[in-house]
Amino acid sequence: MRVRIPPSSSALLHPSVPGRASTASVPAICPWCLTRSHSSRARQSKRHFSSSQQNASAWAAAVSKIQATVADVLPSSGSSNATSNVTIDPLKLVAQELKFLNKNIRQLLGSGHPVLATVAKYYTQSEGKHVRPLLVLLMARATAFAAKQPRYESQSLSRSSIDTPISSPTVLYDNNPDQASVSEPTSPLTSTSNETYAFPDDASILPSQRRLAEITELIHTASLLHDDVIDHSTTRRSAPSANTTFGNKMAVLAGDFMLGRASVALARLRDPEVVELLATVIANLVEGEFMQLKNTASDESNPKWNEQAITYYLQKTYLKSASLISKSCRAAAILGQCAPSVVEAAYQYGKNLGLAFQLVDDMLDYTISAGELGKPAGADLELGLATAPLLFAWKDRPELGLLVGRKFAKEGDVQRARELVLQSDGLKQTRALAQEYADKAISSISFFPPGEAKDGLEEMCVKVMKRRK
Repeated sequence: MRVRIPPSSSALLHPSVPGRASTASVPAICPWCLTRSHSSRARQSKRHFSSSQQNASAWAAAVSKIQATVADVLPSSGSSNATSNVTIDPLKLVAQELKFLNKNIRQLLGSGHPVLATVAKYYTQSEGKHVRPLLVLLMARATAFAAKQPRYESQSLSRSSIDTPISSPTVLYDNNPDQASVSEPTSPLTSTSNETYAFPDDASILPSQRRLAEITELIHTASLLHDDVIDHSTTRRSAPSANTTFGNKMAVLAGDFMLGRASVALARLRDPEVVELLATVIANLVEGEFMQLKNTASDESNPKWNEQAITYYLQKTYLKSASLISKSCRAAAILGQCAPSVVEAAYQYGKNLGLAFQLVDDMLDYTISAGELGKPAGADLELGLATAPLLFAWKDRPELGLLVGRKFAKEGDVQRARELVLQSDGLKQTRALAQEYADKAISSISFFPPGEAKDGLEEMCVKVMKRRK
């Protein structure tokens, strides 16, 4: 199916992402344009996209160029449902599972080396937002009664199988400090204790899907450990960062250990496609971090604004932020043995919500105080990063190009950049783009069976747009 974009639409650039079924031969990630949203909020937001006819013409030219190459890639979507009056609390729907999330993760991170165990568990001691496992659990519930296409025997989804080693424990734990005795394996990854899950008989969320939620949080937390080292962060969740507390080497090694534990747990789900999806996420996180080393694809010292700056940013944002959400939502539907249409919808939901989430995050960096945000305000600029609000402002304030090129390194650059962004409509355009993605996320699951879990997924889109930290 072809994307239809009305000539009058204020279109913006979006990334197409790996993993989509398509008969067209396209790059792994390519720019694409938004269709018009039918929600009143999206229409209201779009009024801010162009302050003049000249701006609209410039966007139209960019859209025309991109449409020629990607018209056959994306299916047309239904009308937006972002104005739904859903008032359900998504957190309460899976509160029992989330209550034991950190406990279960700490069991997965057990190590016979006390220092490694301490560092690896450091970020699990504070309560994070847990957005990613929350979405996995909600998606599991929302698709529990969706169309099915059995892929393997149900035995592989049992409580015991997700902790059962594939290799012999005497091989896995030979001379390993994780094991006191290989004859009596006690690793949390091989334990058959029912204490791992508080609700093993809950039919709406399978044991494998609960474990997937834990794996998703493990991967995310590992990325935080690595990011804090790369960014020289001193705080995380209003507490000293792991690299500040234990040093860079231990923080990096702890992140690596988390990824190793996540990989073992992932393999024991015994689903090759799910393993492939989550392994790709780990690669995506690294790819996105490499892209973030530059603000533009060519990394000029004094770049001129063009639509490719937005494209590059969105590609990086997908890899660093939306990939984990989109692929873990897809994996949840796969583990639930859902039909291909449901699996693809879960993926589209996660992709679009993930992009909306990061766009709002970038916007908050300009609008919320450090105390309320839980991290230093303006941190992105201090790190030399040009995010969506600045990239949109740059279009009408060309003097930002020099600051972008030198990554806001000179004294006064950060403050000047903030002033120019706040004087522009960059924040309004960022919010409007985030709303477009949130609308598309809701539209993608419109055919899911009605119920609290589906309502919860829709409400997550609303909460993402309203969040302040």
